[in-house]
Amino acid sequence: MFNIVKKVLYYILFVQEKILSYQLDKSLKSSYTNKTVKNIFSATEHLTISAETEKIKSLVRVNVENISKNCSFDPHKLIEYIEKNGTSVFRINNAHKILSPIKEDEGMIFELKGLKALYLNLMLKSKFSFIFEPAFVISENHIDALYTIHQFYKWYSMKSNLPGFDYKSQQNFKKYLNNINDKSLSKLSMEDTLSLAEAVARDQEATDFALYVAQNTEGAKKVKQKISDGGAQI
Repeated sequence: MFNIVKKVLYYILFVQEKILSYQLDKSLKSSYTNKTVKNIFSATEHLTISAETEKIKSLVRVNVENISKNCSFDPHKLIEYIEKNGTSVFRINNAHKILSPIKEDEGMIFELKGLKALYLNLMLKSKFSFIFEPAFVISENHIDALYTIHQFYKWYSMKSNLPGFDYKSQQNFKKYLNNINDKSLSKLSMEDTLSLAEAVARDQEATDFALYVAQNTEGAKKVKQKISDGGAQI
C-alpha cells in the first residue's frame, strides 16, 4: 500500500512537470522569435551547460547508490554521512512542530531568507540572522527510511553543484508543488522558469532513486522485513 500511494503521488508530480515543460516550451518559442547572434550564442551556451549537468547527474546517481549500499541503506548512517561532510544536522523530537509554522518539511532545508530564516535560526541555533544556511532537520523519534534516502539524494545533488537549489528556485518550487495554477508562476522570467524546471528535475531524480531502492535493492527488502517485524517506522 505504501508504494502504491507513493507511486500515485509521484505520478502527479510527473504530470505537473510535463505541464511545466510545455509552458516552458511555449515561453522559449515566443522569446526566440528573432534569432540574433546573441541569441544563438546563448542557446549554444545553454546546450553546453546542459551537457555538463547531464554528466554531473550521472555521477550523482552512481555515487549515491554506492554510498547508500555502503551504509546498508540505513537512514541513520546516511544522516551521519551528511553531518560528516559539512552540513548541519538537527535531530529533534517532533521536528515537524517546529517546522510547521513556516511550512517546511523535515529533511533537507535549503537556504532560507527573511523572517522564516530568522525563526529557524532562533529555534535551532539560538542565532539572530535573516539567512538560514542549508541544514538537515529530522525527528529523532521517527525516521522514515525511504524519505531519508530521497532527501539524501537531493542533499548530494546540491553538494555536487547541480542547479535548482538556490533560494529563488526553491521558493518557486514550493509554490509550484502547493498550486501549479499559482498566478505568480505564470509571470516568471525565462531565467526563473528555467531555474524552476531544474528544481523540479532534481526532485524527480531523487524520487526515481527512492523508488528504485524500494523496488530493487536488498537494503529495501531488509527495511520491509523490519516493518513486518515491527522494528522500523517507515
